[in-house]
Amino acid sequence: MIKRLSACIREYKRDTILSPIYVTLEVVMDVLIPLLMAKLIDNGVDKGDLSYIVKMGLILVVCCIVSLTFGALSGRSAAIASAGFGKNLRHDLYHHVQDFSFTNIDNFSTASLVTRMTTDVTNVQNSFQMLIRIAVRCPIMLIFALVMAFQINASLAWIFLVVLPILAVGLALMMTKVHPIFKRVFKTYDKLNSVVQENLRGIRVVKSFVREDHEIKKFDKVSSQIYSDFKKAEILISLNNPLMNFCVYACMIMISWMGAKLIITSHGSSMTTGELMSMISYIMQILMSLMMVSMVFMMIIMARASAERISQVLTEEPSIEDPVNPVMQVPDGSISFEDVVFSYARHAEHPVLDHINLEIHSGETIGIIGGTGSSKSSLVQLIPRLYDVTSGCVKVGGIDVRNYDLETLRNEVAMVLQKNVLFSGTIKENLRWGNENATDEELVHVCQLAQADSFIRQFPKGYDTYIEQGGSNVSGGQRQRLCIARALLKKPKILILDDSTSAVDTKTDALIRKAFATEIPDTTKLIIAQRISSVQDADKILVLDNGKIGAFGTHEELLATNTIYREVYESQTRKEDR
Repeated sequence: MIKRLSACIREYKRDTILSPIYVTLEVVMDVLIPLLMAKLIDNGVDKGDLSYIVKMGLILVVCCIVSLTFGALSGRSAAIASAGFGKNLRHDLYHHVQDFSFTNIDNFSTASLVTRMTTDVTNVQNSFQMLIRIAVRCPIMLIFALVMAFQINASLAWIFLVVLPILAVGLALMMTKVHPIFKRVFKTYDKLNSVVQENLRGIRVVKSFVREDHEIKKFDKVSSQIYSDFKKAEILISLNNPLMNFCVYACMIMISWMGAKLIITSHGSSMTTGELMSMISYIMQILMSLMMVSMVFMMIIMARASAERISQVLTEEPSIEDPVNPVMQVPDGSISFEDVVFSYARHAEHPVLDHINLEIHSGETIGIIGGTGSSKSSLVQLIPRLYDVTSGCVKVGGIDVRNYDLETLRNEVAMVLQKNVLFSGTIKENLRWGNENATDEELVHVCQLAQADSFIRQFPKGYDTYIEQGGSNVSGGQRQRLCIARALLKKPKILILDDSTSAVDTKTDALIRKAFATEIPDTTKLIIAQRISSVQDADKILVLDNGKIGAFGTHEELLATNTIYREVYESQTRKEDR
């Protein structure tokens, strides 16, 4: 985990190294200052030597300025290194997720991935900054100050070492108790993000069903769980302060009492006033270092849970990858399913698709119908290799899809999914997802084919109209037609429409299908639909029934031979007659 995360430092190695160096130099100056103060008091103030006081005073000022300079430089380097580390971490996470197959994405919820790329990365970034600055400063300060304290008076310095085991045991107990709580908290954060995301996406449904109170209760329940867990963790962490204060004040009292007694009894021969002052300064340095170490430990406990969650994503191997020597060209749009069995889970009791054998010629129009859950979408998702078959093979252009370069294959297969997705940006920007170099004339042409040009021109800004996130400012039918136009812009060898004309009227649906027949005759077209009218003119129609092929033939053949198809046709015809 540490090796994988540290790889994200990359171009910020220089600042990552410089920060501890600057911190070390700052500590050296900070440790020298009490020693110089002791000399100033013993040799200057006590003896009334003004020239010595001025001399040591100037040296102290220089040391303070140097210490301040190194402190500022270390802060700057640590800020650059940690911010860069966080940037690279988010970059690597996002880019790695882009390589995930649908199977990999199914392993992590969307809300969980968002939490890992935001909250978890921030926790690790803050922890990294503390590690290269405070976590370096504290032990160095502790060691240097202890060495100086032992040089001044070894018998008093042993008092520091007495409190170290007490602090170590206290911190160890807190770490073992708090870490499991933070792991649980971040999983609950995933649930919270999921609730918020679901609510905002379906806000129209929530309001139309007057379910605001229900959603508020659902949010409050998860939020209360986070509060409860954080409260437990914070209570345990808060025990750190009284433990530290006890150790700090105990040491100060013991050293002040024993030091003063030593000065009086030895008449200054065993310890001077200046040495006692410097010893007290070293007490504060040592104990402040211990306090900061405990804070670093607390931060690491929290960041450890986040680091583990980030590492889970970074180490997740994409289940679909390019072959060693990929095929870089798709010959044509022919499709072949050869004894295909598919399951979303490896050890599923019943497959989603069960021994599918199907032959589709290039340029054919194939209609696909079936009841809800008959695996229509699952079937077509195997063609661009969004999922891999469990057994058997899917061929495009006579070549197994697993032998193609993924980008090459997917560039030749355009899909308009059930859930039409438009991104925030202008209509032109959304359409150019299909071809970023498309001319304005090409944009207009595909929109005419998809019956979208007429409504686009009715907008005040036409093709420069801004689309809100998710396409919330256009209707469902308009979204579908824009998505079809975007797919056509790819000029694919295979076009898949997954129930993507359900929100348009039958006349518009017929015009779209007519445009397909005349404008892209060489493109293989797979049309999943609920309406028989959307597929009855297809070259062949596939009827799926519980993941199996129920029938495959023309509209007339299926009316004559397939009961399911005939019943659906007759029920829809009766509705239209009414």
